[in-house]
Amino acid sequence: MSALSTKHLIGLKQLEKSDIDLIFKTADNFKEVLNRPIKKVPSLRDITIANMFFEDSTRTRISFELAEKRLSADTINFSSSGSSVKKGETLLDTVRNILAMKVDMIVMRHSSSGAPNFLAQHVPVNIINAGDGTHEHPTQGLLDGYSVLQKFGSLKGLNYLIIGDVKHSRVAGSDIPLMLKMGAKVKVCGPPTLIPKHIEELGVTYEPNLRKALEWCDVANVLRIQLERMDIKFIPSLREYSLSYGVNRALLDSLNKDITIMHPGPINRGVELNSDVADSKQSLVLQQVENGVAIRMAVLYLLAGRN
Repeated sequence: MSALSTKHLIGLKQLEKSDIDLIFKTADNFKEVLNRPIKKVPSLRDITIANMFFEDSTRTRISFELAEKRLSADTINFSSSGSSVKKGETLLDTVRNILAMKVDMIVMRHSSSGAPNFLAQHVPVNIINAGDGTHEHPTQGLLDGYSVLQKFGSLKGLNYLIIGDVKHSRVAGSDIPLMLKMGAKVKVCGPPTLIPKHIEELGVTYEPNLRKALEWCDVANVLRIQLERMDIKFIPSLREYSLSYGVNRALLDSLNKDITIMHPGPINRGVELNSDVADSKQSLVLQQVENGVAIRMAVLYLLAGRN
């Protein structure tokens, strides 16, 4: 297989395992490019990409912009805070006006779940979901899987744990289908109020006890408590959450095994993850950030049909 089975990247539930394998293989090539003295290739020189962020972002936006520049694409950066959206313009009208300027591809982050899918049904260009509401964040799921693959050599049979606010996490929404498709076993851990009902129907298991969950896993992806997505309080306080579900050095040292630690960022240090863990040799956090550029280069390149 040398082409993706889809025109858009809306979520990982829609991707085939062969699509994921192709993205990883392509990312390998681009990672080699990123380690050269000249970190740029002309692959998308005549492609124009609009980065449309209707929600705040640092890592994802910069990572996509850098990936586009490394591929020599022309870019337009759109932020809703200073746009006609504030004057009442609809999402579709905003996008159609931008497409009238001959844009070839849209990277979009939106606070509403399903917004990229809606857009994909109404416009003729490639849509890449950079995170939508509490639904999915597919390139984050891909870079998480890629980072684990580089560390372990295979995802098949791996015990993958997701800790924390699974209910509001679009990262979990992408990590779960990717890991299962690649043959890993997935378990979630956190307060019952932050675990979606019927989570077992997704093919994962729930373990409320953090120590038991850590003793089971090979890799633990620690999620941020997403207070900005909570309309009611799901936990008594951040301090109580940290006491029960915070990952710290003493807890990891008390286990009889070494566990690889991941975090999608930004980290609430001292809440879900302590600095002595986040900055340790067990942590893949900076590798995740580095791999994010290569993964996003691969996705842009493959969706543009340049393979």
